Amino acid sequence: MANHKSALKRIRSNETKRLRNRYQHKTARNAMKRFQELEDKKEAEKMLGSVESMIDRLAKKNIIHSNKAANLKSNMAKHVAAL
Repeated sequence: MANHKSALKRIRSNETKRLRNRYQHKTARNAMKRFQELEDKKEAEKMLGSVESMIDRLAKKNIIHSNKAANLKSNMAKHVAAL
């Protein structure tokens, strides 16, 4: 267990950040799943921007790697084009 005040604070803040990152990552994954299930092209095009924005935010905060974000966005664009 940590002995310093700053180490105790770091433990608390790390836990808070971990939970926030987990929530944001899970929310984005659920949005991607809903997006992949769409069959209507207009609806998919409307949703594409918001899901890409979520992915960009995750990459910006290093919750996911930037290359993974690019791959996810590319696959979503392919999905829309295939509809």
